[in-house]
Amino acid sequence: MKFIVTGATSFIGSHTVKMLLEQGHQVCAVVRPGSSNADKLEYYDNLSVVWQDLSGLNRLIEDKECRDADIFLHFGWDGIGSAGRNDPEIQKKNLEHSMQAVKTAQELGCGRFLFSGSQAEYGIHRDAMTETSSCSPVSEYGKAKLEFGRRAMAELEGAQMDFIHARIFSVYGPGDHPWSLVNTALSTFLSGGHMELGECTQKWNFLYIEDMAGAVISLALGLAPRQSGVYNIAGNDTRILREFVEEIYELCGKRGSFSYGLRPPNAEGPASLIPDIKKIEEATGWKPAVSFADGIRSMLPVQKE
Repeated sequence: MKFIVTGATSFIGSHTVKMLLEQGHQVCAVVRPGSSNADKLEYYDNLSVVWQDLSGLNRLIEDKECRDADIFLHFGWDGIGSAGRNDPEIQKKNLEHSMQAVKTAQELGCGRFLFSGSQAEYGIHRDAMTETSSCSPVSEYGKAKLEFGRRAMAELEGAQMDFIHARIFSVYGPGDHPWSLVNTALSTFLSGGHMELGECTQKWNFLYIEDMAGAVISLALGLAPRQSGVYNIAGNDTRILREFVEEIYELCGKRGSFSYGLRPPNAEGPASLIPDIKKIEEATGWKPAVSFADGIRSMLPVQKE
């Protein structure tokens, strides 16, 4: 199969591209000109790179590297940091670029379009989040992701191209942003430092990056035709966030120290993550395979270098 992938050098994009290439698929990676993350791509014979900004996705139609693509994976999205997530102008542009991606995929004749949504679309919940749960996003980021999913689904009603809205929860692993909770905890504890945290009393869920890539590919390839819709992608281990922090501390040899209740909540507020993943499991047979402890162990050599 041939895939077009925007956001191909992002954390989730680069791991998904690598897995696709290792499985023998052709990948056309859409990368911003001058991207500082281009070195995240591992070059295989079945990889081609198209240098294009998100604002110019319509130009992919004219690029010979994008011809005869079967599936379009749209990971490209600006403003993912705390400030950008609440910037309405950045998120409005993301919405516009993403609608252009849908039109481009249709014109290229792709049979399936998969979009990386977010748990931020749900807003603050205190109970299990299923694909039919109410959505009341707090951040502009969550609002834009939700609005794009709704617009794209309406645009493609009755069309030949399937639309898969993958709502991705909290992913960790090698290559994640250095400011993520997991990476911050690892670097702080391994260096013997002190980490100041929020209350960390909410429920949380983590999914290892390789499992996430496998989930995306299972949706892209494993669904029968006309199975458009929303699918949660998350782990199967939901606990109080403090338990995850303390497990990282244990795996770092109890080096360093930490304190709770000293940091304000992020842009989405003090939300709990209690994802329900029955839908993707039943539709594709995918299940998370890597435990949180094993995922952290895989990151320890990287952090120690």
